[in-house]
Amino acid sequence: MGGVSRRAFTAAALSAFTLAPGPSAAASAPATPEPSRSAAAGMRGMWLATVANHDWPTRAGLRAAEQRAELIAHLDNAVRHRLNTVMFQVRPAADALWPSPYEPWSQYLSGSQGRDPGWDPLGTAVQEAHARGLQLHAWFNPYRVAVHDDPARLVSSHPARKNPGWVVPYGGQLYYNPGLPEVRAFVQDAMMDAVARYEVDGVHFDDYFYPYPVAGQSFADSGTFRTFGTGFATKADWRRDNVDRLVRETAARVKRIRPAARFGVSPFGVWRNAATDGRGSDTRAGVQTYDDLYADTRKWVREGWLDYVVPQLYWHIGMDGADYAKLLPWWAGVAKDSRTRLYVGEALYKSGDPAQPAAWRDPAELSRHLTLAARYPEVRGHVYFSAKDVAEDPGGAMARLAADHYTRPAAVPR
Repeated sequence: MGGVSRRAFTAAALSAFTLAPGPSAAASAPATPEPSRSAAAGMRGMWLATVANHDWPTRAGLRAAEQRAELIAHLDNAVRHRLNTVMFQVRPAADALWPSPYEPWSQYLSGSQGRDPGWDPLGTAVQEAHARGLQLHAWFNPYRVAVHDDPARLVSSHPARKNPGWVVPYGGQLYYNPGLPEVRAFVQDAMMDAVARYEVDGVHFDDYFYPYPVAGQSFADSGTFRTFGTGFATKADWRRDNVDRLVRETAARVKRIRPAARFGVSPFGVWRNAATDGRGSDTRAGVQTYDDLYADTRKWVREGWLDYVVPQLYWHIGMDGADYAKLLPWWAGVAKDSRTRLYVGEALYKSGDPAQPAAWRDPAELSRHLTLAARYPEVRGHVYFSAKDVAEDPGGAMARLAADHYTRPAAVPR
């Protein structure tokens, strides 16, 4: 299959997945559901994506009352499907869904970056989620500036316009340069403003750190490496250290500002293939977070920097080269004896899609995922991409897994 499995403009991995040649992988899970160990008080979450108006609002420029009604409908759907947590994307592209002193209002609200939408989406989301017994995690994308590569299209007051040396165009988009200490400090300040203002239950990063690789293009940070890379044998080691610093510093700041809030990351599901590193998973992924995104996700769990991790295991049981039934125990082994809670990211959006492999056209596929996960005590819950798919329930997969595993109302995750 062509392409790279990833979250394109969102936190969701797309269906294509590049694999190295190899033998077919065979795996299975029991057909009869078993009660999930995590089903009562574990994580039952959904991602609510706002970049490119993926889930909400349905289009930019709706009136404030319409936007609010749509947002509340998503929260009500979470309750209806017996979920307990919403990952709400509040900084999709170096912008804000709250009145931030650091960055402009998101264009996905009004249609024009910097225009006040007339209400406070994050404040409303926190209040209304808590009123419904839901936890609300503020979801941030640290380094993406824009899903286009023209700085002139940014509002004139945008920090990227005022600091053009911070910005790297790559793959048709704009990114802040993670190698600049002033960038790392700024993005943390921008995110922590929301954490200080609102009683969020968590701070959530998606899978974007350094951007996913684009064939034939290089991320232009050689000058930054010459300035700040002293002591590192390779640029790759330096890049990984930059991302390590962001994660470690963010964790510390969250605990200092809002001690009760949890900090978590939802990485692409493959750290490294076993053929690359003996500690890696039995996969043949075309992307490895350690090597391609410079995100040492295994280290973050083992070092205890994260309160929780939600690997995107967006493949079906028996997938050749990226088998859910092989990745799940690998991640359980990583989380074993660590302080980091393991939740599993699930590809609800693939269910019922005729373009997907046949396994996804079976409404029982996701239920089988939860049945298999029940065998691993390290798995404390699941998160579904995305909110509109929870609402629409493609192929009836959400109803099936709820009937099999979520027979009791959700408790607040412990």
